[in-house]
Amino acid sequence: MSERLQGAARIKALQDLPDWSDVSGRDAITKTFRFKNFRKAFAFMSEVALVAEKMDHHPEWSNVYGKVEVTLTTHTAQGLTALDVTLARKMDEIAGT
Repeated sequence: MSERLQGAARIKALQDLPDWSDVSGRDAITKTFRFKNFRKAFAFMSEVALVAEKMDHHPEWSNVYGKVEVTLTTHTAQGLTALDVTLARKMDEIAGT
C-alpha cells in the first residue's frame, strides 16, 4: 500500500501539479479538464482509463460534454499518495496541459 503524502512532501508534490487543487474536507486533489467537444473529452478519458488500469489506480471522475472533472485520492491509504501524483501528471500529459 502507498503511504499518504504529508508535510513538505505533499506541498512539493502539489507545487509540481499546476491547476490541481485540494478538495475541501478530503485528503484529495481535483482538476477540471476542458475539451473542444464530447469526442475529445471521451478520447481523453479512454486513454487515461488504459493508464489507470495498468497502474491499478482509478480516478473519481465525471463528464459533461467537453468537461471532465477529476478527483484523485488513494482509498486504501485514505488520502493523497504518490500514486495520485503520478496519475495526475499522466492526465496532464495526455491532455496536453
